Amino acid sequence: MILKGKERGDAPQLAHYLLNMRDNEHVELHEIRGFVSDNLVEAFHETDAISRGTQCKNYLFSMSLNPPEGADVSVEAFEQAIEKIEQKLGLEKQPRATVFHEKDGRRHAHAVWSRIDSERMRAINLPHYKAKLRDVSRMLYLEHGWDMPRGLQDSRLRDPLNFTRAEWQQAKRAGLDPREIKSVFQQCWNISDNRASFEQALKERGFWLAKGDRRGYVAIDYRGEIYSLSRYAGVKTKELEGKLGDRDKLRSTQEVKTEIADGMSRKLEALIKDAERDAKKRLALISFRKTELAGRHVDERQKLWAAHEQRWQAETKARASRLPKGFSGIWHRLTGRYAQVKAQNEQETLQAWRRDRAEKDALIFEQLEERQVLQRDVKLQRSIAQQELMQLREDMANYKTLDRDKHQRRRERSRDKEREQRKRTRRRRDFEP
Repeated sequence: MILKGKERGDAPQLAHYLLNMRDNEHVELHEIRGFVSDNLVEAFHETDAISRGTQCKNYLFSMSLNPPEGADVSVEAFEQAIEKIEQKLGLEKQPRATVFHEKDGRRHAHAVWSRIDSERMRAINLPHYKAKLRDVSRMLYLEHGWDMPRGLQDSRLRDPLNFTRAEWQQAKRAGLDPREIKSVFQQCWNISDNRASFEQALKERGFWLAKGDRRGYVAIDYRGEIYSLSRYAGVKTKELEGKLGDRDKLRSTQEVKTEIADGMSRKLEALIKDAERDAKKRLALISFRKTELAGRHVDERQKLWAAHEQRWQAETKARASRLPKGFSGIWHRLTGRYAQVKAQNEQETLQAWRRDRAEKDALIFEQLEERQVLQRDVKLQRSIAQQELMQLREDMANYKTLDRDKHQRRRERSRDKEREQRKRTRRRRDFEP
């Protein structure tokens, strides 16, 4: 599973984030260990108060455990992974909290440790924790037989389509997946051998070539979003200069934006708005189905938890009734019978606990599978919407070409008429006495 860790402070804010139901369909506080309070917010306030006796600002180590998509990972497997991480980082005796989140048909875990050693009142150092987490992650993939990402197999095999937060937000504003944008730019670069062919390839896909104010060569889409070619096409500046020539010969971003704005047709704007409106309607329907499904899952879980509690109380009462009391209890203790019954009760208690946990996992796995079916529909609808938007961009580029050709033909016809008119005027003058 993918492990992401971070040293951080602001424990109260983290506690509220972990318990946030707005961004998650299910939240479960699984474990609180080593704190005085069994309430997550209060427990994290304890850590915050203790840290004030030190100079450590990032007194927590927070990490997320994300299994591969479609993998059914039991609570026990998550616990084992957390224990391995704890041992690898040297946090075995530190206070710890574990929270499970479920969203979009997937379950992941958050584990948070206090870095403050309360006996020595100093923070535990975590050198090279990213490399250590990568080792644990690789080991977990091998143990569970999951398909290991290439980035974990070798650092040189990492996915080249990685994005910064700014790139991701920029792509979301444009309504497209940044991976799709990068693929388009790289494809345009690979199929072109000079500036003219590259610029034409971009225009066929709804982008215009320009010189950036600070970023060299850029492309601009119809909304005015600017994309650095060196970043999105994955090409070095020298290669760009070799194929595209002097950037100063390109038009400025403002000039290109003006051309795009002048050439935008109302019809295409309406089509794009219609496509976005239809996509929102489809996603709103799916959102309703998601809310309905989450509510039913909550109801099923509550019923199972209540049944577990009722059965647990009944079984506990039945086991307690086996232990004799009074003079009979003294006699059973002397004969050893009391110890035998007690041992039997303890064994049955453990078996009952394992049975309840297995039933809980079975229900969650069933619900996750049902949620994953809906999530596949969500992805399909988003893919359809993205493809439609991309097609509209290409249509817009085609319309620009047609519009330019239309104006050119109109100008040519106008020039032809003027030439013909001049010829007629000269003929009349030739025949005048």
